[in-house]
Amino acid sequence: MKISNIQKVKRNILGLTAVFTILVFLLFPTSLWADGGGDFKAKCSSCHQPHKNSTGPKLFQARQKWSTGGAKEGSIYQWVNNWQTAVANDPYAANVSKWSATAMTAFPELSKEQINGILDWVDAQPDPALAAGGGSGNVVNDPAMEATEEEGGGFWFWVILSIIFFTIILSVGGVRRQLKISVGEGGSDDEQTYLSELKTWAWKYRLPVGLGVLVIVISVIVTIFQGLYRINVVENYQPSQPIAFPHDRHAGVNGIDCKYCHNSVTKSKSAGIPSVNVCMNCHKQINGEGKPFAGEIKKIYTAAGWNPAGAGKYTGNTKPIVWNKVHVLPDHVYFNHSQHVVVGGIDCKQCHGDMTKMNETVKVQPVSELNKIEGNVKLTKPTLTMGWCIECHGAKDVPLGDGKNGYYDEIHRRLRDNDKSLYKKYLKDGKVSVSELGGWECAKCHY
Repeated sequence: MKISNIQKVKRNILGLTAVFTILVFLLFPTSLWADGGGDFKAKCSSCHQPHKNSTGPKLFQARQKWSTGGAKEGSIYQWVNNWQTAVANDPYAANVSKWSATAMTAFPELSKEQINGILDWVDAQPDPALAAGGGSGNVVNDPAMEATEEEGGGFWFWVILSIIFFTIILSVGGVRRQLKISVGEGGSDDEQTYLSELKTWAWKYRLPVGLGVLVIVISVIVTIFQGLYRINVVENYQPSQPIAFPHDRHAGVNGIDCKYCHNSVTKSKSAGIPSVNVCMNCHKQINGEGKPFAGEIKKIYTAAGWNPAGAGKYTGNTKPIVWNKVHVLPDHVYFNHSQHVVVGGIDCKQCHGDMTKMNETVKVQPVSELNKIEGNVKLTKPTLTMGWCIECHGAKDVPLGDGKNGYYDEIHRRLRDNDKSLYKKYLKDGKVSVSELGGWECAKCHY
């Protein structure tokens, strides 16, 4: 029996489908679905590079190095989750901790699969030095390359998935055509190309096809704009720091007021990072001897040039502490801490979270976490975005006429005496919000 062209095409398509399916699982490891590149960018890139030592050591083939170096099984995962625990359990990890005086940030939320995803992604990165013909080995920061890496496996996942579905659709179409020919309903369909049949079918069902195309186009446009709206949204950004500072110990257990360390928050645009001398006010006496955090206090002594031996003395050999900035606003945005803390009476936890319960390194708190804190104004826009600020100015009321704040008292007096109708309108909801007193004016926040 002669095999028709349709049957040949059908068999080829089915074969291609099988091949594509196998290739997906052979060529793209589990780390592709885990988005190892994205996790690396979010968690590791501030201190590590794949092929070059930075604040932390290069990560290329890290698992192999730990294995051949004699590390205990699973020790590298324990190191990522909490390096101090790994040091206590594995001599190899203790030796690694001496590589740099900078302590690694703990990532207890990362699973073994996610860590493998990160390390798989790192191992798959080409060495820039080899690509450049064995040059100096300096990493070239190519924005286009970084953008491609950021998209990572997610992009290719959808491309491959689309190819698989497309081949399946073609296969089903081939079967349908063959069945029509077999029962004698196809007429000259055997000679008709796929494109011709598709045009005929689309014209026959033009209304649902048109609606389907419209939905797809709208979905693509919405997806693009959603992606654009996420640019520079930095919720959960958490860079590592040279000294592990447990806020829950200082602000929580010891009850130290935030303003003691961030002493310019009531007088300046900036809250200020405490100088090492502020730390030494307490840590001249508290050296943490025998405690897990003794090593962190030694870093303070090194920075201050303090020799704790005997009665202790300053040697004059200081070493600046280079902190990594967490909350970064664009240059065209003006934000004044004193205006919010003193005039507005905003508690630090509204923007930074409840620091009395935070043992981890400071990060940009997601708005969902901030909303869980009692007393906070409930917001919906991502933290540190313009929408977040505008929403807060629209929801937050200001104290008027209580005699505690001359700035708002004066605004209240002018509003009450000069424009009573507007004053009455503002008070319809029982409060006067920041936005009603000019908090939405562009010049308030933008130069």
